[in-house]
Amino acid sequence: MASIKYKLIKNFFNDQELKILEKYCFNKLDKNKDYELDIQSFSPAWYQDPLMTSLLDVKLPMVEKESNLKLFPTYAYWRYYVFGATLSKHSDRPACEISVTACIKKYDNWPIIVEGESFEIKEGDAVLYAGCDQKHGRPGVYKGEGMAQVFFHYVDQNGPYKDHAYDKIVENKI
Repeated sequence: MASIKYKLIKNFFNDQELKILEKYCFNKLDKNKDYELDIQSFSPAWYQDPLMTSLLDVKLPMVEKESNLKLFPTYAYWRYYVFGATLSKHSDRPACEISVTACIKKYDNWPIIVEGESFEIKEGDAVLYAGCDQKHGRPGVYKGEGMAQVFFHYVDQNGPYKDHAYDKIVENKI
């Protein structure tokens, strides 16, 4: 297992990236009803969205630097938390060995808690954590107006989950 210390990454997205992402997310919400209702959070979500998957690769060098690991990308997932959303404390599947949750847009606060430490992520910032090993979630029920978050997942190139690169799930190893 990759042992990393969870941490806040300031300015994970620069201002231009953030402006594009905000517009993109609102366009997806307003014009495309191609989302799935995420049963974990009761919110609209997109798995392997083409733009977010592109950013998964673009952000790889930054995540490698912050984690001090050589990584393979696995997948990107983004969610728009709506009023009434929940996110119980949990750990993730092997393809999420190294995870980043980044804030694209928010109208109010709802922290992410990793191993008992609370992070109130500002737009453009992110939290890096070991998704399989470090329990994470959000407290209570979301009572805000909306929050767009993207999740980038990676595996250690030299770790036990390297076969999950590009979200290739190896049979009988899950």
